[in-house]
Amino acid sequence: MKKLLLLCLTAGLLLITRSNANAQSYENAIGVRVGSYNGVSFKTFIQANKALDFTLAVRSNNNFRRVLLTGLYEVHNPIGGAPGLLWYYGGGASVGSYKADNFDGELFLSADGVLGLDYKINGAPLNLAVDWRPRLALTPDTNFWTGDVGLAIRLTF
Repeated sequence: MKKLLLLCLTAGLLLITRSNANAQSYENAIGVRVGSYNGVSFKTFIQANKALDFTLAVRSNNNFRRVLLTGLYEVHNPIGGAPGLLWYYGGGASVGSYKADNFDGELFLSADGVLGLDYKINGAPLNLAVDWRPRLALTPDTNFWTGDVGLAIRLTF
């Protein structure tokens, strides 16, 4: 429910700010990503519509702690009639450390996908993105997670 609310609020914010902003490209952006995993996010475009997105994130609760470095290759596409707003998809991998009650410092590896919206505000060095990242964990056990939705707020340069 929290993820759905976050997605709706972000979409609303994007639609509101879209009316006051025009498209403006950027090459690099750094900031934070909040969601199921919270951490530092860096995105760099390697071609006009292709980017590498890296996140160093942490997730913890009473039973476990996970530190992940995720690298994603993304393909961006414009949305007709919505200047500055792009949708993107892609894939990549995560590597990290997984510590739980029944595991002690296990290596975590996964194959990751991504689907999202990216918005660059014209006249401001600000990029907003919301995405969904399904993940196929390979170690320490095999699982498929479908619920990592996050919001990235980044400064562009």
